[in-house]
Amino acid sequence: SMIGIKSNIPYWATATFNLGAEVYLARHWTLELEAGLNPFSGKNDDGSYGRSLKHLRLHPELRYWFCETFNGHFLGVHTPYLLYNVADIKWLGADWEDRLFFASDYFGQMYEAAVKLIKKGKAYVCDLTADQIREYRGTLKEPGKESPYRNRTVEENLQLFEEMKEGKYADGTKVLRAKIDMASPNINMRDPVIYRVAHMTHHRTGDQWCIYPMYDFAHPIEDAVEGITHSICTLEFEDHRPLYDWVVIETGYKTSPEENPKQIEFAKLYLTNVVTGKRYIKKLVEDGVVDGWDDPRLVSIAALRRRGFTPEAIKMFVELVGVTKAQGSVEYPMLEYCIREDLKLKVKRMMAILDPVKLVIDNYPEDQVEYMEVSNNQENPDMG
Repeated sequence: SMIGIKSNIPYWATATFNLGAEVYLARHWTLELEAGLNPFSGKNDDGSYGRSLKHLRLHPELRYWFCETFNGHFLGVHTPYLLYNVADIKWLGADWEDRLFFASDYFGQMYEAAVKLIKKGKAYVCDLTADQIREYRGTLKEPGKESPYRNRTVEENLQLFEEMKEGKYADGTKVLRAKIDMASPNINMRDPVIYRVAHMTHHRTGDQWCIYPMYDFAHPIEDAVEGITHSICTLEFEDHRPLYDWVVIETGYKTSPEENPKQIEFAKLYLTNVVTGKRYIKKLVEDGVVDGWDDPRLVSIAALRRRGFTPEAIKMFVELVGVTKAQGSVEYPMLEYCIREDLKLKVKRMMAILDPVKLVIDNYPEDQVEYMEVSNNQENPDMG
């Protein structure tokens, strides 16, 4: 049977921005599933890396952050970042064959799922502005207020949503919201926005769509459509799990939270004394502080590769760190230890005098020359 594993927030397929967001290919989490695989590490039974995942797709943050949305706002095309990610993931040893998928592959199904929610009375078109929605949402201590448009009829909502799709409304004038519970202690469940208007050309679908699904609505549907069983994400998305289950259940892909797909959270990987957050790195790049995403001073996969790190060293590092539910940081010297360990048997070791001192030997024959053999690598005789 098919095993579907994908990661939801930095770790497996984001391989361009920070080390924690890039090396999930090698991250060791012993969880035995069918066929004796360790799907979370990307490792085969024989210890090799590559074709161990039966089903693999670019994780949604890669697709959305680089290609479609960022913090809920449509940004347009970020194809260079996408290409960086694909190249870096392949360099790490992954081979997904012909199974490379994008969120936009399912725009039609997501639209139909939204229509289904409207017909069930579980979604409505709202005319509140973004600031008003934020005001109506309430706080952690106070419940939210219902939108004055919350009780529109199913027929009116269907018509308005169709008109949104046809491009009759400007950006920000209307959104589609899930109808859940404005008094929920979990703010994510207080009628979240699931579709918004965005008149921008998409890098894959062109001008076919002018409405786009929000991340929390799109990603569980993608999981369900593709047969994903475990959706791996970092701890800040734990509060989003009830919404994840709500979307999958209400759209008819499962009947209870215990069924698949499921969302599982664990801690990000942070390194001391370096910038790892992609938003911070993005600012450094845009401000010209660094030369680009592969600037050797960064710890992106592209930067580490340019600096001379090997895939094996990065995989060793992630396996040594392991996976935890507790947030913490890893000392940077551990990463340096891994590259030294990997290279010590692979590269030649030469002695060089950088600052010589002149020495005159007065008791050695002037025309005599002696040659001595020195091992290229004392720990690896095969190198000569």
